[in-house]
Amino acid sequence: MNAIAYNEFAPPPVGGLGRSFIFALFIHLLLLLALTWGTQWKTEPNTLSASAELWSAVPAEAAPAANEPEPKPPEPVKPPEPVKAEPKPEPQLTPPAAPKVNAAAEREAADIALKKEKEKKKIEEKKEAELEKKKKLEKEKLAKEKLDKEKEKEKSKDLEKKKKEEALKKESAAKAKEDAKKAAAEEKRAEALRNENLKRMQGMVGASGDENAKGAALRSSGPSASYAGRIRARIKPNITFTEDVTSNPKAEVEVRTSPDGTILSRKLLSSSGNKSWDEAVLKAIDKTASLPRDEDGRVPPVLEISFRPKD
Repeated sequence: MNAIAYNEFAPPPVGGLGRSFIFALFIHLLLLLALTWGTQWKTEPNTLSASAELWSAVPAEAAPAANEPEPKPPEPVKPPEPVKAEPKPEPQLTPPAAPKVNAAAEREAADIALKKEKEKKKIEEKKEAELEKKKKLEKEKLAKEKLDKEKEKEKSKDLEKKKKEEALKKESAAKAKEDAKKAAAEEKRAEALRNENLKRMQGMVGASGDENAKGAALRSSGPSASYAGRIRARIKPNITFTEDVTSNPKAEVEVRTSPDGTILSRKLLSSSGNKSWDEAVLKAIDKTASLPRDEDGRVPPVLEISFRPKD
């Protein structure tokens, strides 16, 4: 009776715990699916994206429903344990999807690569051209140096040839001069021999010279021995000289005359050392004006006369 009375007044036993747990798990799965779908919907337009696969935890099976036991005295009712939320599985990253191929970008990249290749080829061609130009300049320089050496060698040869020619000319000139001297000496000797033969052949009939005379004329053309004294005797009275000299200096004068004896010019050949005496002699010749004739009636055209103050 006590048992029946306890059951009547006790709260009814809690039922349907398994269904509640299954419902809650189902709601959580729907929430996870909605979140996953929303994430994928937002990330679809992006080219580079990461996708994750979500795996839900293995759902725990509900415990079998409790068999209604035989009526027992009611136990104190425990409050239901709160349902623990299942931990959300971490999203797993999937490998990025391959980027979409852009034909324009690919063509642009190909054009850039082709342009770079052309520029590289152009640079290489420029380098080759510069190298070729450098080689050409080097060859031209070597050729010029070779030509200069050949010119220098040819110039040396010409100079040597010129020196030899000049030496030959000098030698020929010296030889010609020597030959001329020999020819002149030979001509002089031949002339002397001819004169001697002519003198011997002619016999020198009527010649006035003595035996030792060497002239070829019948009569001597020079002045006689006394003619110089006569000339001095003509000029000396016209000399005006008052200085007293201790020595007896000699002044030699050349006098040129005309055939009639007129003095044409006079020239001092050798000074006496006394200027006053030299001037007195020249003035006396000028004052004399003409010279006397020689024994043969002629006046020599050129006379050399010496004067001394004490003679």
